[in-house]
Amino acid sequence: MTVHTGYLWIVLGMGLVTYLPRWFPLFFLARRNLPQWLIEWLDLIPAAILSALLVPELITVGTPRHLVLWRPELWVALPTFIFALKTKSLGGTVVVGMVLFWAVQKVM
Repeated sequence: MTVHTGYLWIVLGMGLVTYLPRWFPLFFLARRNLPQWLIEWLDLIPAAILSALLVPELITVGTPRHLVLWRPELWVALPTFIFALKTKSLGGTVVVGMVLFWAVQKVM
């Protein structure tokens, strides 16, 4: 099996553009004391990204997108989110979400 050099350059390039954005902050900020407000702000980034990905999918449909609040996914996500906030259990949250989604699908 021959590997073309173009493919190797593509794989190396993809590795580089994946590695560098992670390496630069670690290299430049590892030995510095960051202000507490910045640390707290950085802790919010994963929740903001997850919300930006999930909310449009839960409350809109179609092309062009339009608002629909009676989607089963939304009504399953709300109690699942409350369960996750109260228990902080990833496994339990996944199980609750799956069971609720299954139950809603059986009803609808």
